[in-house]
Amino acid sequence: MSAKSLSEWLSYIESQHPSEIELGLERGLSVLEKLNLGRPKAKVITVAGTNGKGSTCTMLTRYLVDAGFKVGTYTSPHFLRFNERVLIDGEECSDELLVEAFEVIEQVRGDTPLTYFEFSTMAALWVYDHLDLDYWVLEVGLGGRLDSVNMVDTDLAVITSIALDHMDWLGDSIEGIGREKAGIARAGKPLISGVVNPPQSIADVATECGSPLLQKHVDFTFNAADTQWDWQGLGHSFTALPIPKLPMENAATVIAALLQLEVEVSRERLVAMFEAATLMGRFQQVSSEPTLYVDVAHNPEAAGQLKQQVARLNTPTIAVCGMLKDKDIGSVMSLLQDTFSEWHFIDLPGPRGAKAEELAKFVSQSQCHENINAALAAAKQSALHQSATVIVFGSFVTVSEFLSIQ
Repeated sequence: MSAKSLSEWLSYIESQHPSEIELGLERGLSVLEKLNLGRPKAKVITVAGTNGKGSTCTMLTRYLVDAGFKVGTYTSPHFLRFNERVLIDGEECSDELLVEAFEVIEQVRGDTPLTYFEFSTMAALWVYDHLDLDYWVLEVGLGGRLDSVNMVDTDLAVITSIALDHMDWLGDSIEGIGREKAGIARAGKPLISGVVNPPQSIADVATECGSPLLQKHVDFTFNAADTQWDWQGLGHSFTALPIPKLPMENAATVIAALLQLEVEVSRERLVAMFEAATLMGRFQQVSSEPTLYVDVAHNPEAAGQLKQQVARLNTPTIAVCGMLKDKDIGSVMSLLQDTFSEWHFIDLPGPRGAKAEELAKFVSQSQCHENINAALAAAKQSALHQSATVIVFGSFVTVSEFLSIQ
């Protein structure tokens, strides 16, 4: 029998567990033990949070790679290719290495069922161990305490933000969600909290497990102006930094995290990183005639960040939006209703996809479209007439659909 291609492996692992999500570490740890993986030469960095995980991982990776280290970065979900989840020095892992990883995992797992995410996580860990890298930067998929990324003991835990999301899995209180996300902390290893107005549960978990806690606006802080910002704390000060392309709240947390590593943290290298670091789907400019950005903002906290970024454009803006119906649509629309001069809503496919008409109920002036092609055509025509900017946002699904037709 011929070896499976990567696409065949992905179809296979999708079929191996009845649930797309099943939180818990027992299954994965039993297989991980059989893989007998080592650790990176330097440290494991684990990043949890409601929003900002991807941006934080991207900036950490960019700084470490620019400093000469070999870095594996595991994130999810992907937009167009599974390989986006498993990066080596910021570049996608090859199909060949991923196939080899899946083959090894399949050989050792026996009759232990693994979810798609557990398969994916172990494949990334196998690749990073195989390549003998300096750092592993691991993004939590859901929650923290019971997420399969937490199978690996971290050397530096980072929590970017806490908000009500995935409540079916994580609970319906900020305190409870904070406790789940803080579950990535380890005894004697720093826990960086970039959370604004953090729940007490984060500090409680840090105390319970003996993790030194460093908090934004307590141990480090920042101040921003229109064109630059300053950072202070942990015995360091960095002034006149350029406004980053990725959210500043996350950039401030990244500086605190870097200061916990065995690397030199210089203003010059920070400037280079903030000027260059971008992330697919996070306020990403994808065209100029008309100017068009995509953003995966899909909950109130992310919508607030999007509002700030749009305000810096100083141009009229037109929205193309599609959302999942299990998100807090009302709060997102309430935050953004005055941000855009024109709204174009689309239907998203599948049982979780909201219909355009459901979204249109929340704003006064809008047009509904059956698909993204129709919405884009109308929005672009209007933008060219008004010299406006188009923002495509609302869901990973929305952004993926847009990117797939480019």
